[in-house]
Amino acid sequence: MNKYIITAFLLFSILMQAYAQQQTVVQGKVTDSKAKPLPGATVSVGMKSMRTDNNGLYRLTEIPAGETALRVQLIGFRMFTDTIRLSAGTNIYDVTLRADNSELESVSVSAERRSHSNTESLVKIENTIMPVTIIDRRTIELMGSRRLDEVVKEQTGIAIVNDIGAGARSVGVQMQGFGSEYVMVLIDGQPIVGRNNGNFDLSRISVNNIERVEITKGAASNIYGGDALGGTINIITRQVVTDPQAIVSAAYGSNETVDVSLDGEAPVLNEKGILSLGGNFYRTGGFNTTKGLISGSTMPPYDNYAGHARFRYKFNERNAMSVSGRYGLRRSFMDKAFSGTDYQTNDALEDRDLNLMANFDHRFSDRWRSMTRYYFTRFDNDNFVALTQGDSLSQSSFGQTLHRLEQQIAYSIPDKLDVITGAGGTIENIDETILTGIDEIKTYFAYSQANWHIIPKLEVTFGLRYDKIVDYGWRLDPSAALKYEILPNLTAKMAYGTAFKAPDMKKLYQVSYDPGINSMLLGTYTMLDVMNSLRQSGRVSQYELESIYDEIKGLALNAEQSKSYNFSLIWESTDRKIRAEASAFHHDIKNQINRVRIGQDIDGGHIYSYMNNPEAYYQGADFSFTYSPFRDLFISGGYQYLIAKDRTVANEIREGGQFFDPLFDPVGGSVNYNPSASDYWGIENRSNHMFNARVFYTYQPLDMTFNFRLNYRGKYPFSDRNNNGYLDRFDTFVRGHYLLNAGIEKKFPAQRLAIRATTENMLNFIDSKMPFQPGRVYFVGLTYNLHK
Repeated sequence: MNKYIITAFLLFSILMQAYAQQQTVVQGKVTDSKAKPLPGATVSVGMKSMRTDNNGLYRLTEIPAGETALRVQLIGFRMFTDTIRLSAGTNIYDVTLRADNSELESVSVSAERRSHSNTESLVKIENTIMPVTIIDRRTIELMGSRRLDEVVKEQTGIAIVNDIGAGARSVGVQMQGFGSEYVMVLIDGQPIVGRNNGNFDLSRISVNNIERVEITKGAASNIYGGDALGGTINIITRQVVTDPQAIVSAAYGSNETVDVSLDGEAPVLNEKGILSLGGNFYRTGGFNTTKGLISGSTMPPYDNYAGHARFRYKFNERNAMSVSGRYGLRRSFMDKAFSGTDYQTNDALEDRDLNLMANFDHRFSDRWRSMTRYYFTRFDNDNFVALTQGDSLSQSSFGQTLHRLEQQIAYSIPDKLDVITGAGGTIENIDETILTGIDEIKTYFAYSQANWHIIPKLEVTFGLRYDKIVDYGWRLDPSAALKYEILPNLTAKMAYGTAFKAPDMKKLYQVSYDPGINSMLLGTYTMLDVMNSLRQSGRVSQYELESIYDEIKGLALNAEQSKSYNFSLIWESTDRKIRAEASAFHHDIKNQINRVRIGQDIDGGHIYSYMNNPEAYYQGADFSFTYSPFRDLFISGGYQYLIAKDRTVANEIREGGQFFDPLFDPVGGSVNYNPSASDYWGIENRSNHMFNARVFYTYQPLDMTFNFRLNYRGKYPFSDRNNNGYLDRFDTFVRGHYLLNAGIEKKFPAQRLAIRATTENMLNFIDSKMPFQPGRVYFVGLTYNLHK
């Protein structure tokens, strides 16, 4: 009997050994530079990933043999990447991670620090002198977000706002008090054009092929120019592909919203090339936030079609090139009728957006690298507004074209010195049906920034930018930053930057009409001609004009100049479970360009244009944190305090000038005391207080993830109700409000399927002065991986 048992045991052992040899296993240990195990690190091999246990160990099975990518990530450490070749059986790879003290606020639910590399640019996000937030793909998926605006509006110090006076479609982003026209939106480091009255509507961009979103809060103008006075939102698309994959995702929810995407990518041409293709269809039925006052919709229904393609080819270890393109088309139609009147409008809008990019990357050596970049973008906007009786109110066609050529040179000594230098130029022109003979705007620029680790604990940054804008002259703007490691887990950083921004062509030439709020917006160069035409036709009389019209008519806008200061403290616990960052900021802006009301027509329609505010400033502080008490629970949050004012208003009140008239209460109809400087509230659309909190929890036995997200925005001024030229407590405000969102995801790994359900605005907050914010909405969606 014993012989049979021994024989059976030996046969079983042989079979198990043979089976094990057919299986491909990758395992190992992740440690820091002192050989200390690192729990919670995310190890990815090909398309499979897991987190290390409390001893820093990982083990991945059922991975195809052959060449694949190994990636290890953990907040506070530099990401490790390598290409490995797997054979059948057990493959052992131990990894040592190097510390990374760059102050990135990671809002990833897995507390991962994503790679900061961008194959389309030599600019490194970790060398940015201002605070940075990185939102990774996994976080976006779990939030159930469909468009880019839904992603960024839940971040500390950022708000999605409806621009005062610009209409329902003028929805933009606000950052540390700066409006949308001061926040540059980029794709892979290249700027996107196509703004509605200065606002870039982030809902135009689908998040399906986004690898991560990099947000710089504060002046990023040393690298990107004056359009980045308030910061940048850089969308990084998927760029590094080691295995073929194709993913389809679909979501359906309230307001007849449909979102369907298909994205695929694969190595080609003997794995020297990478081809990525994708498309997205998004439709919403719109909604009405003023039921009873307006019939129809306050935010229009629209269909959005988008497609993208990228091809990257690596000739050899030193040379690579890439070409990419994106196209978007959005069509919307809005009916609106005002209760108690015969005033009804039909409003049709079509936006077309084309972006083409080509890059050539050359490595002279391990330290020297260059990248030549060309970018072309074209934005077209066709708008038609008519009364229901058939009378045309307005019809306009607006086009904007931008050519941008840039040469970048980078020099790097690892852990010692990073230098980035660039030079280039842009040619921008517009065409609009009502304009003739408009010249193009040419700009030339050059910049350089050096990040130098003088000693291991001290890093200094120096930058200098040159801009020359035809008709506005040239300017040199310096920047500097100092980062010092006070303690092993406490770092301080101080930053200073200046910037120069000339008026864009829309502020000079565009004429737009919005039927939703019955308003017209005029560029300063067209204002006099349009107003004279309206007066001659009897649409506007002298009595409907504001005194400000006589002050600014015929005047050219001055270029804006800014100075930005930032001080930050970053602390991280020794076990890396808690990370906190606190910042104080101050931005001074001379000649800030603001929208002003210059009059109204005989039907009560508001007419706006632009003027320079001599001395605007934004200052405040923000705080953010992440906390992970154990591997599957992540908590994060943040708070911002903001003051946004124009010094000239307060000075006029103090000195008894034009704003010293007694305050008027339009509700009570009474005239109150003469104002003091403290009665001046500040610049419209800015809240003193904002905060957010997020909780993500993964229940591993069921492979389910739950999340709750709370966002608060304090009350903010909306309009000057008593018409005294500045905002005070008797004016119109949007009340403070909470937005509570929740979501759940269930994964089915064997079926390569994930199902999600989300609820947004659970408290059902609605305000007619926020036409872009719907009430409570529900969504369900799924993601399916078509390739094993």
